[in-house]
Amino acid sequence: MAIRVGIIGYGNLARGIESEINKCPDMKLAGIFTRRDPASLKIKAEGVPVYSVSELKDRTLEFDVMINCGGSATDLPVTTPEYAALYNVIDSFDTHAKIPEHFKAVDEASRAANKVSIISAGWDPGMFSLQRLYSNSILPSGKDYTFWGKGVSQGHSDAIRRIPGVKNGKQYTIPVESALEAVRSGSNPELSTRQKHTRECFVVAEEGADKALIEKTIKEMPNYFADYDTTVHFISEEEFNANHSGLNHGGFVFRSGVTGENDCHKHIIEYSLKLDSNPEFTASVILAYARAAYRLFEKGDYGCKTVFDIAPALLSPLSGDELRARML
Repeated sequence: MAIRVGIIGYGNLARGIESEINKCPDMKLAGIFTRRDPASLKIKAEGVPVYSVSELKDRTLEFDVMINCGGSATDLPVTTPEYAALYNVIDSFDTHAKIPEHFKAVDEASRAANKVSIISAGWDPGMFSLQRLYSNSILPSGKDYTFWGKGVSQGHSDAIRRIPGVKNGKQYTIPVESALEAVRSGSNPELSTRQKHTRECFVVAEEGADKALIEKTIKEMPNYFADYDTTVHFISEEEFNANHSGLNHGGFVFRSGVTGENDCHKHIIEYSLKLDSNPEFTASVILAYARAAYRLFEKGDYGCKTVFDIAPALLSPLSGDELRARML
């Protein structure tokens, strides 16, 4: 029987789930929940029901895994623990500094309900996190470097759009090229947060909005912009739609390490992603972890997990025999 997947919310990430679940032979989209009027929501998936979030408590027997597609800034810290008391739930919470407290809240709710949750599933946190763990374990003597971009950060863009007076907004994360090349050279530079990236924001302001206050709020926002050189451009809605409709992203994770007597041999591990569609790739990661969550639930391994806790074989629809024959 196919794993019955539900989606909460219907933004870019949810539409990515809606698209990519068709590539998962062991899953089916069983429903979408929205805060809007369900009758007004136009979805692409045929035959999939749309419900109000007010019905979540009444439909727990109809879904095996629920994917919470809210934003990390204000939504997921509140709603993922709430939904974890009802469902096996996955989210893509990406505020790195607050992951420990988010994990604790979701873990408590999941364990009390005998459910499984996986938080911060995506590519960073997520795939990049795994590469950091693997490379640190392999090269214990070394340094880590992570670069994001050039591309659109969904979480940072969402944070901009929640500022009063902002009609629309998008943020691009841009690696500093000289810093990137210094890491690749093996020179192990000491780089501050500000030296590694710049952030560029394009904002459509509401009519009459205080643009100076919006810019100040963006540049001083903790965990998002305060530690970076940030440029804010105010543009028209027409220019925004014409030039900033894409959702590309990517980045690099490095471990620059040494081995041998007197650390005589240098090694660089580099993992990179180049993504045409951030939400579709993130959706693909989440769906793999939704599969893992369902398998853990079947085994009674309750509580909150991160990508660190999931065995790779649980992500694949292939059997152990197939994986060993094809990929090992």
